[in-house]
Amino acid sequence: MSERTGIFEGDSPFEIIRRWQSEAWDTEPNDANAIALSTVDPDGLPNVRMVLLKDIEDDAFVFYTNYDSAKGQELAATPKAAFVMHWKTLRRQVRVRGHVTREEGEKADAYYNSRALESRIGAWASQQSRPLKSRATLMAEVAKQGAKHGLSPKRPPHWGGFRIKPVEIELWADGAFRLHDRFRFTQNEDNRAWQATRLAP
Repeated sequence: MSERTGIFEGDSPFEIIRRWQSEAWDTEPNDANAIALSTVDPDGLPNVRMVLLKDIEDDAFVFYTNYDSAKGQELAATPKAAFVMHWKTLRRQVRVRGHVTREEGEKADAYYNSRALESRIGAWASQQSRPLKSRATLMAEVAKQGAKHGLSPKRPPHWGGFRIKPVEIELWADGAFRLHDRFRFTQNEDNRAWQATRLAP
């Protein structure tokens, strides 16, 4: 068993990540929940973009997007993803690889309803990842959808969450002279207890 003390202490990597993110909210100038999400297209070519992680559950990570976007279509075709979360101020990062399922139920509704009205209308108006003639065209569609859906729009059927259930998590912390601390977490065959292995920097 790998020795883990200090910032790496904890039975679950999710517990550690929640603690790290809580610290990052106090030090990062913007978006301590930003992740670089990687998917693959039909040819296996990787795609990466920044999205906001909205929930760290006990066994999964959740973000929300337009299902018809490039990432939504890529995840529908190949429901696997990887992401990295990097906190420059803390000199720490989290790497995750796992399988993806949709979150289309009450949690998706609750998160959608918690957003600003303009963002909720924007989810109806934007055909994410598709060519757009001009910003004026987008704003005209926002006005149209706002008039159509009013002050209490329902969650669009093309918008919801994705849940990433990891098969592997790596926690990394900067070390002097590039002698970093790295721990890779994987689960036992019973899919319960997480085992940590220290990796060379």
